[in-house]
Amino acid sequence: MKLSNRVAALSPSSTLAITAKAKQLKEEGKDVIGLGAGEPDFNTPQHIIDAAIKSMEEGKTKYTAADGLLELKKAIAHKLKVDQGLDYEPNEIIVSSGAKHSLYTLFQALLDEGDEVIVPSPYWVSYPEQVKLADGTPIIVEGKEENDFKITPGQLKEVISPNTKALIINSPSNPTGMLYSKEELTAIAEFCLENNLIIISDEIYEKLIYNQNSHFSIAQISPQVKDITVIINGVSKSHSMTGWRIGFAAGNKELIKAMTNLSSHSTSNPTTISQYGAIAAYGENQEPVEMMRKAFEERLEEVYAKLIEIPGFTCLKPQGAFYLFPNAKKAAEMTGFANVDDFAKALLDEALVAVVPGSGFGSPDNLRISYATSKELILEALDRINQFIHKHKK
Repeated sequence: MKLSNRVAALSPSSTLAITAKAKQLKEEGKDVIGLGAGEPDFNTPQHIIDAAIKSMEEGKTKYTAADGLLELKKAIAHKLKVDQGLDYEPNEIIVSSGAKHSLYTLFQALLDEGDEVIVPSPYWVSYPEQVKLADGTPIIVEGKEENDFKITPGQLKEVISPNTKALIINSPSNPTGMLYSKEELTAIAEFCLENNLIIISDEIYEKLIYNQNSHFSIAQISPQVKDITVIINGVSKSHSMTGWRIGFAAGNKELIKAMTNLSSHSTSNPTTISQYGAIAAYGENQEPVEMMRKAFEERLEEVYAKLIEIPGFTCLKPQGAFYLFPNAKKAAEMTGFANVDDFAKALLDEALVAVVPGSGFGSPDNLRISYATSKELILEALDRINQFIHKHKK
């Protein structure tokens, strides 16, 4: 069967590929430790589950508006006001089937063939692919390791063209866990204002920040910057609701309307029951969010200290999310592998540790290691990596 060109040009998700291989080995009875997870290892808080059950028992199981329940959009607006001091009306917010779907719908509503979107690397694996699916062109700008994997206005100046339409900012970052400061974001925002660029601010990890760092949204800089910014967020990471599939976009009302029209012809609406759960998630009880954040912070301290002792690994200490992103180029070289991808494959086959090669994130010298699993398993996995390197060391 002849497939469409747009689908044929897609690159498969490296995170899903490594997860599938690890699952296959587990089914064969192998003692695999998976460090590829992109989701918290906590259950959804009970009060959210209870709210969803109650909605079903009350018969709230029918279609909603394509852009989501008004009650949920008001709850999201309240969250943005309390957390970031930003004012949004319900018609400036769309609820989608996960933050990934918010991004997909945004690119479809925003881009025409030939439009360029600046994508800083290391990037979340779906950014370039979603841009391509909308007939856009991803322009990759390297966030250098010596600059904490972050880009600068000077780099943007080198790649901007008459076709450049938007810039993606992901802070805290998946896969690096790094944060942009207010000063760094201000410089980038000024560049975007001067060059009429739309800012897409992916803030899905905003609640998972450590060591007294704090989240700052680029939309907070000024009303002018807010006007050109689309905030992407959701409950998946903050409230351990990955499977509930609820995300949102907040921005210009005309763009949100276009996204709503598109959603009405694709998903009809986000899952009704999940929306009632999300209303509870954005309610007064935020204690489970802080409990989870503290647990991740404690893991980070212990796991990071052990990781940097592994021969051939160097690693910037992340400020948020739940990933470590070590440079493993030297480890691959000293163990006789041609590249980090081959090193990661051998690690899974022989040491039964699943990590995600950085090549899928535009950073081939690195590995993404998730610490969204029990501390005991992570420490055991790091021991296996250490032993693997010592065994193969040339």
